[in-house]
Amino acid sequence: MKKWIEAMRLRTLPLAMASVLTGAAVAGMAHDDYTPILIFTLITTLLLQVLSNLANDYGDSINGADNAGRIGPMRAVQSGAISASAMLRAVIITAVLALASGLWLVKLSFTTCESLFLPLIFIGMGLLAIGAAIKYTGGKNPYGYRGLGDLSVLLFFGLLGVGGTAFLLGMPFSLWVALPALAIGCLSTAVLNLNNLRDHENDAAAGKRTVVVMLGFARAKRYHLALISSAWLLLSVWVFVFQPIGWMVAIFAVLPLHLTHLKRVFATTEARLLDPELKIVALSTFFLSLILFVTSLVG
Repeated sequence: MKKWIEAMRLRTLPLAMASVLTGAAVAGMAHDDYTPILIFTLITTLLLQVLSNLANDYGDSINGADNAGRIGPMRAVQSGAISASAMLRAVIITAVLALASGLWLVKLSFTTCESLFLPLIFIGMGLLAIGAAIKYTGGKNPYGYRGLGDLSVLLFFGLLGVGGTAFLLGMPFSLWVALPALAIGCLSTAVLNLNNLRDHENDAAAGKRTVVVMLGFARAKRYHLALISSAWLLLSVWVFVFQPIGWMVAIFAVLPLHLTHLKRVFATTEARLLDPELKIVALSTFFLSLILFVTSLVG
């Protein structure tokens, strides 16, 4: 059981929850069946994240990116703790569970909907998310090896994760919903960028062309600054225009943590020293979303 829990990489789950909590904060209490929809949105999102983690473990091992030169935590297939065939079965089972949870979520969300158009759109989005989780490092031509992982994270953790959650909870998608959605997407992409900064040398040697490999270590740090700065700009505009001033005060409690983090990133010359920063950005993004969620309930 321990080896499977490690393979699921539970430390990534708070980041997955951040998009759901932010979407719920954007929507407020707009839907009559708010609680069950929120619960199944969380369950589906967490299953998709676990699916992505297991599929990445399998795919990176098969494609050679997980090897002795990798700096991050030892992967299960790479270390031999779990066989490739067992991991593949786990990927299939998790994909089925995510699909089942997603279908039940659609049923809950569109009970009174007379048209099949919106339910089918969300089912399609769910299938797309499952496919994206598997194809990130899996298959013959994984898109994560062609520098498209950042775009995928921005889309699924940002626009679809936050915007989709808000829509299911009764908030139509708009430009103003896109602001917090893109903010969370940028912070989530920053976590991936840190991961790729840490592993850039090994990724380059294995033929995994991440954005960091294409930009180079120094320019990828400036890209990291742009991601976090963009997130704060987008979130600040949204809070300033639409939310009580208390939200502004509350969320800016997290800002010093990100400023200190950026200082450490730019001062770091050894890629392996960036590993602890992943947890800092992931957890701070979660707490930022939690602040927005709690403030929306009491405000």
